[in-house]
Amino acid sequence: MPKRLAPARRHDFAECSRFPLGPIALHPLRAQQGGVSHAAIPSAPLIVTAELPPPIQRWASALRAAHFPPERNFLQAHVTLFHALPVVLLEEARALLSGLAAGHAPVEARLVGIMDLGGGTALRLESPGMLALRERIADHFHGMLTAQDSHAPRLHVTVQNKVARADAIALQQRLSGEIARQSFAFTGLALHHYAGGPWTPAGGWAFRGKVRVGS
Repeated sequence: MPKRLAPARRHDFAECSRFPLGPIALHPLRAQQGGVSHAAIPSAPLIVTAELPPPIQRWASALRAAHFPPERNFLQAHVTLFHALPVVLLEEARALLSGLAAGHAPVEARLVGIMDLGGGTALRLESPGMLALRERIADHFHGMLTAQDSHAPRLHVTVQNKVARADAIALQQRLSGEIARQSFAFTGLALHHYAGGPWTPAGGWAFRGKVRVGS
């Protein structure tokens, strides 16, 4: 049976502070029980994310905590740009992302609706600027990308996954009437090691330059 959802209520990011999640670190790694084996990190593939501003981070993480299966919810809300860069690129990736962040201003984006993931639900985002920046990263690492990472992603924030189809449809119907379109700006770029579920941080860089990409 699908879960019973609370009545729909329209809200926006201005209300995010009512979610008592506390400070959100630059990296979307949830505190882990027992930690991660550091011996496994050197061989772990690298994940690149675009960093959300803190109010949206808190709001989306609260949605994720409410609707993601708890036994699978290792992470806070995040926007993945690359899923699996080879770990041999670690220092090169750090240098590239650091340079891009230093030269660019925060990147404009919009929340435009809900994305159907089949067995889950995501917040659908649009950001020509972030896709342009991602293309620069992809060009830099040409020949080193997986098939998945060779294609531009549909930008999104997953708030529910691996649930019954009926539960996914119910949440999508609720959020479709509840989520208002909103503008925001990505605040930086981050790099993570994939650790078999949880992620461990490998670096984070705030946008602090003057160059603006896209619109």
